[in-house]
Amino acid sequence: MDVSQMKTVGPRIRQLALVAVLGGMVLTAPAFAQEGADALAAAAESPIPTKNMLQAVRDGGLLMYPIVLCSFLLLVFVFERAISLRTGRVIPRPFVKRFIEQVREGQIDQDQALALCEENRSPVAEVFSAAVKKWGRSSVEVEQAIIDSGERVTNVLRRYLRLFNGISTISPLLGLLGTVLGMIKAFNAIATADAMGRPELLAAGISQALLTTAAGLTVALPALIAYLFFVGRVDKLVMEIDSLGQEVVNAIASDGWKERKSGAKKAARRAA
Repeated sequence: MDVSQMKTVGPRIRQLALVAVLGGMVLTAPAFAQEGADALAAAAESPIPTKNMLQAVRDGGLLMYPIVLCSFLLLVFVFERAISLRTGRVIPRPFVKRFIEQVREGQIDQDQALALCEENRSPVAEVFSAAVKKWGRSSVEVEQAIIDSGERVTNVLRRYLRLFNGISTISPLLGLLGTVLGMIKAFNAIATADAMGRPELLAAGISQALLTTAAGLTVALPALIAYLFFVGRVDKLVMEIDSLGQEVVNAIASDGWKERKSGAKKAARRAA
């Protein structure tokens, strides 16, 4: 395995590891919540066995269902973003290398360059296509075309990231609301059934309070991790696309041609 292959495999391994960790945290959230609630709400003399995930959702009350929905959405879109933001999908190396070399060496004209970009259809190809449409113009015009296209590409790459941020904010609030409702249920048991000194009557309300809090936090944590990871991933890809776009500007802008011709003449004079 050469160095370039190692550079490609490394980010993929990190992405797969992140997806596996987040998926495991999301899938086991209700189970962890149930285990923690049972341990705190059970009587000391009679250990409570760990219940399954479905029972944990039922014991947590109605607010467990939107928390479970948040965990499902998180899992789905983590996989979707992990696939969509792969470097090979956003910035395919073979295409970029061939395109820049052929444009720089004058092996293809404007129409051929546009055809290559339309054939590839990757985000970086979309930016290159916007630059090629300004072929032969000043570097300022070409750069502006890249900036405009880059903003559109950035918005596409950042798609669904607000969902992660929203889940990380909403899930703890749902858990907190469930905690309040659970404590209200426990106090109602005290008021209506004389539950003081009878922990079995308080267990349902306390269990619901602890379950929803634990489940909400367990979903919010991987959501926040996913949000921060993918934001950093998008920023890194956008910076690389911008750098590659500058190489295209130097190759196709009119003032870039003049600089290359001037440099070639100076080199010829020195050789003479």
